[in-house]
Amino acid sequence: MAERGTIIEGKYEVLKLIGKGGMSKVYLAMDKNLNKQWAIKEIERKAYDKNNEVVVASAMAEANMMKKLDYPSLPRIVDIIEKENVIYVVMDYIEGETLSSVLSKEGAQPQEVVIEWAKELCRVLDYLHTQNPPIIYRDMKPANVMLKPDGNVTLIDFGTAREFKEKNLADTTCLGTVGYAAPEQFGGMGQTDARTDIYCLGATLYHLVTGKNPCEPPYKISPIREINPSLSSGLERIILKCTQRDPKDRYQSCAELMYALEHYNEIDDKFRKKQKKKLGAFLTTSILTVLCSTVSAWGYFSAENKRTENYDYILKSAESYQDYCNAILTDPERTDAYLQMNDAMIQDFVLSKEEAQQMLTLQMGVEEKDRQGFSKKKDVLKELKEKNPEGYEKVCYEIGNSFLFYYDVNVNRDRYSSAKNWFKECVKSYPIAQVYCDISDCLDLINQYSEAKVKQTDKMYEAYGTLWEKVTELKKKEEKFEDVDARLQVWSEINDIVNEQVVPFLEVTSSNDLIQLLNDISDEAGNISKSVIKEDIDELQDKIQSTIQKINAAQEAGKK
Repeated sequence: MAERGTIIEGKYEVLKLIGKGGMSKVYLAMDKNLNKQWAIKEIERKAYDKNNEVVVASAMAEANMMKKLDYPSLPRIVDIIEKENVIYVVMDYIEGETLSSVLSKEGAQPQEVVIEWAKELCRVLDYLHTQNPPIIYRDMKPANVMLKPDGNVTLIDFGTAREFKEKNLADTTCLGTVGYAAPEQFGGMGQTDARTDIYCLGATLYHLVTGKNPCEPPYKISPIREINPSLSSGLERIILKCTQRDPKDRYQSCAELMYALEHYNEIDDKFRKKQKKKLGAFLTTSILTVLCSTVSAWGYFSAENKRTENYDYILKSAESYQDYCNAILTDPERTDAYLQMNDAMIQDFVLSKEEAQQMLTLQMGVEEKDRQGFSKKKDVLKELKEKNPEGYEKVCYEIGNSFLFYYDVNVNRDRYSSAKNWFKECVKSYPIAQVYCDISDCLDLINQYSEAKVKQTDKMYEAYGTLWEKVTELKKKEEKFEDVDARLQVWSEINDIVNEQVVPFLEVTSSNDLIQLLNDISDEAGNISKSVIKEDIDELQDKIQSTIQKINAAQEAGKK
């Protein structure tokens, strides 16, 4: 061990010990010639000690590897001094503290801060992975990341890094930190590659945002919102994808992961829910202009001012169905309360039967009490329609979407018929609503025939023929949607309808037409370049292939 004041190689004066491992020590030293501080890693050579031989070899490999690197978030190796009994590696001194130290002092870190760290670490890893040959770090963890005083991070300790050898079937050594390390680092799953570092980074992010060390019981990476529900579902999806057991199921490159990190809000469930509801963004010349959904707060009469104040106050603190109803009763002409009630109902992505019944009370009239305490029903939708017709259609369209896409009923007929009650009120401003109404009518008629056990009649064929026409019409209208999530939603809806009606559809159109429609959808989905929704695209394409197999099987059965 070098004592304070020791001069190494005639120019490096040891100031203090700043780190200590099992077989190495790190000192802060002053370069007397340059008047600059360096970190010096000291590795002892021990004869006839196989563990020591591994450490020395690893340290030399690390030093030689890092000598070739030049990146702001990596320490530079400036000198390697080999003595008979010791090796000194001179490198940049990184001022700050490790993220593991930050975690021990402060616990879980704010997700916005962690995401910024993640982006920088992603850039560092991408730099390493794009070397020739690629460098696989293999030991990403909070203890190996330094947080500098300026808030930036630097990756340290390359003791387990290796150059990727394309012809190798598996790694020759099992190195890494259990809990953070990918399964393939411990044998049986081939050699490590860029996806290994992606796993380690995902485990590191998990620790940083939850404060839960994956090296400690229960030794697993759980969905982060099970630990802290306030965390982003988008970030949760990113971390879970990073830490998939099979490398093929992870992000395949740091570039892909970086894109997801930069758009994590777009993966967020709340965001995606809003996007799915943007079917109203369907662009035709007849689509509505700017919606005037609010009544001016600066009315001419004090009573109007008071009503606006009450409305805003009630809505701001609304937590229940009744709260939203109270806001609606205060001012039925404004759309805010209707729309926020709808959003609250599908916040969990399901419109339950109870919630659906509550929404239907809007059509039947909302109960209010007069000054004597007697209840009466107020037709709030009628008042909204008369005073704010554009707002009325907006409300009907949004609620119709909730019934169509979120209603907790497994029978399409019920979903469509429930949605139709709302869609039929807004076809003027939202032409696609008419398509959904037509599909609902077709499914209702088909169900009536089925319940009556009417088979192979002209009327039955006519109903299925009309349904097929409306499905193809929906496909054509989908092309005008700019929002990707909306298109995916419509594509999925089309596939579901075809899947459930394969046999009768084969009576009114050809299998080639059915398969061509589905293949067109699959190809269009495959051309979407957004990695953040790759899972959704893959799922849709798998469902389409299943439907095509069903069509082919039905076609073959019909030939026999």
